[in-house]
Amino acid sequence: AGRRHVTTEEIRLVIPAEEDFRPIAHLVTGGLAMRLDVTYDDLDDLQVGIEAVLALRDDMGELVLTLSADDGVLLVSLGPFPPEALHKGGTEGGLDLDRVLDTVCDTHEISERDGAAWVALTKRMASTAGASG
Repeated sequence: AGRRHVTTEEIRLVIPAEEDFRPIAHLVTGGLAMRLDVTYDDLDDLQVGIEAVLALRDDMGELVLTLSADDGVLLVSLGPFPPEALHKGGTEGGLDLDRVLDTVCDTHEISERDGAAWVALTKRMASTAGASG
């Protein structure tokens, strides 16, 4: 109990997986990013990553998006997805999901829970307190 832990808020959004509801996920992500002073470039990268993952589903089922920030890192969890959806070589647009996520996120991880796949993304925020290169 001697360890000091800064409590971070976690936002959990449950929306239909339909394409029409994706803007809500981006709105919530943008709102959290504003509160955390995330740079526009970092937010844009994160939104691209989230969109690439959300595009794997377009149905009436529930999709859960969890957002939190811890020690300068934005954490995003998305799911559930059919496991096979995450292991395809490329999406319809011809872009490989792994390649997109490698480009816009610091890390991405796929885990399996209850027979469904979940994607975790992290994005380190550029420090607004005079970061040195």
